[in-house]
Amino acid sequence: MPALIFDCDGVLADTERDGHLPAFNETFAEFGLPVRWSDEEYAQKVKVGGGKERMRTLLTPEFVAAASLPSDPAALDEQVARWHMRKTEIYTGIIRGGSVPPRPGVRRVAVAAYEAGWTLAVASTSAEASVRSVLELAMGPELAARFSVFAGDVVRRKKPAPDIYAFAVRRLGLDPSDVVVIEDSRNGLLAALGAGLACAVTTSAYTGDEDFTGASLVVDSLGDPPPEETVTHVLSDPLGVRPGPCVVLADLAVLPSADGVPDSTTSGPPADDPRSRPH
Repeated sequence: MPALIFDCDGVLADTERDGHLPAFNETFAEFGLPVRWSDEEYAQKVKVGGGKERMRTLLTPEFVAAASLPSDPAALDEQVARWHMRKTEIYTGIIRGGSVPPRPGVRRVAVAAYEAGWTLAVASTSAEASVRSVLELAMGPELAARFSVFAGDVVRRKKPAPDIYAFAVRRLGLDPSDVVVIEDSRNGLLAALGAGLACAVTTSAYTGDEDFTGASLVVDSLGDPPPEETVTHVLSDPLGVRPGPCVVLADLAVLPSADGVPDSTTSGPPADDPRSRPH
């Protein structure tokens, strides 16, 4: 059975700049932390997979001392977990407020896939509550309920490690040759390729200049027809898919069987190795 697996942030909605960044900064302010990320700084932080992992980039000895944080690693981990829990609450509130719109074409393509009998899933390293809020925003509650969601700490290693996609494929009982992933970042692309999956890329606010070598198709969006028309601009089409004004399900359906889809390879232990399980 064919399957369509979406990343969340940057794919279902362009959430990083208008959702995650203000949620991080509001969290920092609430906890009295001496940091506010600028747009330019956050453009680099998004290359770190996982919200807690981004927060941990702050934890230099100088920052820990300036913020009067505990030096004990276990206590520091507990503190980061509290920050991240509050950040997730703030972020889901932003998403439910409706200020961040879904990206063009994602619901249209998902509806077509569902009606054609495809398996639908989301695989993301964001917190599950955050992912589900964006999924419902993008798809509506009824269609969102048809998705399997794999998110947060279900695997230890975050993208660009392939673990989240390998985990999703295994749990859903899929043949990798039947799966299409839609991603927006180089880290996500590498994760999909590492799991042996065909990947189409829709570039997002912070990823337009990244290297997408290995993607089966790169576009600026999936596009939508009139009346709210958004025309797809093709940035790379190495397999000659030649989508029209919008990417349609038939365009994505040819990607797994096309020449050039990599074999499944991983870096480090596979997703079902005990070392890859959350702890």
